[in-house]
This record gives sequence, C-alpha cells and structure tokens, in this order.
Amino acid sequence: MSTLVSPGSIVVAVDGSQHAKRAVAWAAQQAALEHRRLVVLSVSPSGKAWDSLPSGAGSGAPSTAEESPLAAAHSIADEAAALVREVEPHVEVEAMVAPGDPRQVLVDLSSDAHLVVMGSRGRGPLRTMLLGSVSSAVVKHAECPVVVCRSRTGRPHGAGVVVGADGTADSLPVIEFAFRQASLRGLPLTVLHAYWDAVAAVAGLRRVPENLLEGPDVEDLRIVLSQSVAGFRERFPDVDVSLRLAHGLVDEVLVRDRSWDLVVVGRHPVDTVSRVLIGSIADAVLERAHTAVAMVPQASPS
Repeated sequence: MSTLVSPGSIVVAVDGSQHAKRAVAWAAQQAALEHRRLVVLSVSPSGKAWDSLPSGAGSGAPSTAEESPLAAAHSIADEAAALVREVEPHVEVEAMVAPGDPRQVLVDLSSDAHLVVMGSRGRGPLRTMLLGSVSSAVVKHAECPVVVCRSRTGRPHGAGVVVGADGTADSLPVIEFAFRQASLRGLPLTVLHAYWDAVAAVAGLRRVPENLLEGPDVEDLRIVLSQSVAGFRERFPDVDVSLRLAHGLVDEVLVRDRSWDLVVVGRHPVDTVSRVLIGSIADAVLERAHTAVAMVPQASPS
C-alpha cells in the first residue's frame, strides 16, 4: 500500500474541514521549504482501490451531501490540491484517494513518508472523524514525524520553536528535528527540560520561576540540558538557541506559552514500558496546544 507514495514525500490528510485546510496550508509551506513532493490524501471508507488524480482534475467545487462518499473524497482531494497550487505554486502536488480506515492508511503511509500532517479535529463532508481520535492514533504508531496543526485564531505567535528534551540519547532525533525546523523558518529555538520537585509540589508551587531554581540537582540538569545540544549548534549555526529549565509537568510547561510557532515532542515506540506515560503526555500536549505540534519517533529507552 505505502509504495503508492513516493518515498520522502510529505503527506497531508484532508477531509474537507477548515481544520484540514489549515493543515494543507502548513504542509504546502513545509514542502516548499524542504523542496519535497506533497501528497494530499483523502480517505473514502467505501473506496475499492487507490486512485491518484491527475493534476488539475475535477472541478475543485466543494462536495455536497448528495455526492457518494467516493465522489466526495475525489472532490475534497482535488480542492486541497488546488489550494496548494494557490499558496505554493512551485510545490509538486499530487491528489490521492485511498480506501479504508484513515488511521491505518496514514500509519501505513508513514513508512515511506518524510512527514505526515493533519488538522486538529473536525468533521468534514465525508462525515468521518479524521481528526481528534485519529490524530492521536496516528502519532502513536507512525514511523515518521507527525505534525498536528492546532487552531491559533487570535493567538499571538513569533516565539519560535520549542522542543521538550529529557537529556537522554534517545531524544537526540527529536532535538535535531527541532533545530532543522527552526533553521528552515529562520526562527529561534528553545530547548526546554521540565522537572518536578516534590518539595515545591507539596508546598503548592506548581510553577517556580527559573531564576529561583537552585541546588546541585538543578545544576546537574542544566549540564545535561547543555550536553543535549552539543554538536547541533555547530551544524545549525544560524539558529538562535536558548536553554530553559521549567518546573512543572511536561505537558503543562510545553503549552504554557501560547506564542510558540511549533511545539516538538518525542514519542517512544508503543511497545515500550513507557508507552502509557509517553502516550498520555502526547495526548495532553495535542489537546492543549495552541499551535502546530510535531511528534517525532525516537528509539526505545536505553
């Protein structure tokens, strides 16, 4: 199944909703920045086979309730491709319709895709919940990074990229992804490590300013955080990097600032003993974030 997508392509899921259109615009910009092929994918539960639409095929008109699910899927894919050509005319785009469950289709495609992009949640003309529970399932099982574009209407932005770092070697691919995205966009990068102090928690201090964090344990954390970016500064000299410790739960500190342009989080394989904790953190970040969230696969804990 996945061989129908050219290896290294960016795949964006569409269902006709405004949430999906936001994801298409984000994916088009990403494809332009990385000079990659973009595949807009519409899933039809009643489809019998994969179908790649010729460039410019279809009327581009919104689908209607009277259309069959398969016809609606074609209309949605073609409309999304037209949007890509409008916002990023130099991007090579392919509209594709696939049969089946969108969760399984996207997970299957992730073995060849460079990146999978989805909207936050919404119900389009196909009356399928492409987003929400589907996005949660895809980020847990995908083999490539997955970006979920959350709505940021009325929200400020411009703070740059933030990545959650746990100080382990397993998180290096996550930090590298964040450096690369900051470099592509010309944005600053904040490498953030969240830690939880039981004494402060008992005292009712859920948020402790960084300048008040002290002690040998905290100093060790600063050293680990500094070591986690060793080598990346040289590889991405154009990126303005800042290191930050934050007291609190990981999902809370990552979404506390609503002005981030992109939040990057690591995700361990679902067959590891940490899957329950990591899964809950990922779900919490996706649910509470006010911007795009990138979930990057990382190796099993050492």
